[in-house]
Parts: sequence; C-alpha cells; structure tokens
Amino acid sequence: MTDDDETPEPAEPPSTDEHVTDALPEDLDVRAYVGPYLFPNNNRRRVPGYLYFGVAAACVVAWLVTRGNDPVLVNDGFVWAAVGLVLVGVYHLLSGFDLDVDEQDALVIATKTVGFPVGHASAQMGWRGLRSRPTWRILLYSAENPPLRRGLVLVDGVDGEVVDWFAEDNPEDWSDVEGDLAKPTRKAS
Repeated sequence: MTDDDETPEPAEPPSTDEHVTDALPEDLDVRAYVGPYLFPNNNRRRVPGYLYFGVAAACVVAWLVTRGNDPVLVNDGFVWAAVGLVLVGVYHLLSGFDLDVDEQDALVIATKTVGFPVGHASAQMGWRGLRSRPTWRILLYSAENPPLRRGLVLVDGVDGEVVDWFAEDNPEDWSDVEGDLAKPTRKAS
C-alpha cells in the first residue's frame, strides 16, 4: 500500500451558530441559587488599618535599631513611611463603619418613604462622604403592570435614616411592548 492509496479524512462540517453556546459563570447562574446573599460588612476596613499600624511600627523599630550605625538601606525615609502608614491606618479605622442595615431593611424603609405599593425594586450599596459612609441606593417601581410610579431612596447603612429620596410618575412609554406590559387597546368590531 502506498501513500497515494490512502483515502483523505473527511473534512469537518462547517461550524454554524447552532454549535455555538454561551454559558454564565457558576457564580452568576441563578439555577444554582442557594440562599440569600450576605453583603460584606464595612467594618472589614479596620483589618488593613491595623496592618498598616504594624508595618509602621516595624519601620520605626528598624530605623531606631540602625540609627547610629550609618546604615545603607535604612534611613530617615523609614520614619516618613511610618508617618504615612499611620495616617492611612487612621483613615481605615475611621471609615470602618458597622453595616447595621441590610438591603432588606433598607427596602422596607424605602417602601415606607415613597408611599406607594412597590412591585420591582433594586438595592445597590454605595458610599458617601470623605469617611465613605455606607449608603443603600434603592430603586423602586410601583406594583401596577406597567408601573405608573418610580422612586429612588438613599438609606444610611449605619443607622437606617433616609438620606434623600424622590418619587415621580414613570415617564417610560410601554405602549409599543407586546404582552403583559402593553396597555390594553380596544379592537374594532
């Protein structure tokens, strides 16, 4: 048998869009939902603050130990680095608020604030001010289909106070949507 007698391999069929699939990462797949999401607490910011204090102390100790020996690698820059690390550490301690209001509590507060029955709502964590105080941003739509009103409420994540809010008639036009959201139209008989 020679090389000329071999039959060529069949070519792969051309790829089509039917063979292309897209999948969500496991952490975004809602079918694998196992329970409510617990938003991380802001007081975790204190941990790096204490670490900065520890590194600053090590810098000062290294500077003090080698101070009279004419060191090559340790100089007065270690003191300035320690001062900077202490300042950053203080900021981390001051901005490490305890998050006492979760998104469900914030949604209840926002619902009471806007004064209409809520259908769909969304909660997002934001931070405000120089000390990065945690604040929930709650976007609310009324319970009608389509929603007639919408509102935005900012709820403080530390004490649950309403920082700011507004509600308005929903300016979105749903007339060109088919299905449940379409406004009923009369058919001519």
